[in-house]
Amino acid sequence: MTENEFILEDRIAKIQSIIKQGGEERFYLSFSGGKDSTVLHYLLDQAIPNNTIPRVFINTGIEYYMIVDFVKGLAINDNRFVILNVGKNIKKTLDEVGYPFKSKIHSSKVGQYQLGSRAKSVLDYKNRQGKSKFNCPKKLLYQYDEDFSIKLSDKCCYEFKRKPVAQYESESGRRIVLTGMRKEEGGQRFNISCIVTDKAGNIKKFHPLAVVSEQWEEWYIKEKNIKLCKLYYEPYNFKRTGCKGCPYSLDLQEQLQKMYLYLPNEAKQCELIWKPIYEEYRRI
Repeated sequence: MTENEFILEDRIAKIQSIIKQGGEERFYLSFSGGKDSTVLHYLLDQAIPNNTIPRVFINTGIEYYMIVDFVKGLAINDNRFVILNVGKNIKKTLDEVGYPFKSKIHSSKVGQYQLGSRAKSVLDYKNRQGKSKFNCPKKLLYQYDEDFSIKLSDKCCYEFKRKPVAQYESESGRRIVLTGMRKEEGGQRFNISCIVTDKAGNIKKFHPLAVVSEQWEEWYIKEKNIKLCKLYYEPYNFKRTGCKGCPYSLDLQEQLQKMYLYLPNEAKQCELIWKPIYEEYRRI
């Protein structure tokens, strides 16, 4: 048995164990249409043949058109796919709740300060008195000035993803989410655990791919002849998808360059949606 095969057997056993423990009727797969969630979709079927676990896709309105088409294509022959159409005016919502900038921590702290909060955690971030990664970068301290007019917050994900998911969980009774998140992706995902429980020990989240590498994923895709969204192939060669043009993206500049080259209409859409943030990024 090769190392890749060993990891596969380990992940299959883990999925079978956790699904049995939690009860299949309580799980749903958070399906983004990206590489990780697509791999998990097929791995889940290999681990539990004929499972009825829903694949829930949230069409926020800022998904790549090819991602939406990919998910709709899968849904044609698989009634487990559930497409939640948010239907909110993106620009209007961002103007109301605030825009994302740099990171969720930064957007949250500055946004709370703008709304009048002077809580210790908010002031510690502003005054750079916390741990290094929880301090406001020096070059962004100007955003605490009264003449900084862009409203910031970390509520974008909540409005367009968490809210519709919470409603789905309430209506369906399925409250344990499966995701394709991997530690190797870095950022906030570096510290994720395979299993997340509440205080009572009940499973809330299950990340079966948390411990696998990109190399293993590529092996599995080739081994099972899995077809991904077109964005992952020539000439696009996307490494990640998610909400297009998101200001939190570490590779935002590269992402926009590709969009201007191959997806000009979507690039223009991003420039409109995220206009004040893009302008600020370019200014500084």
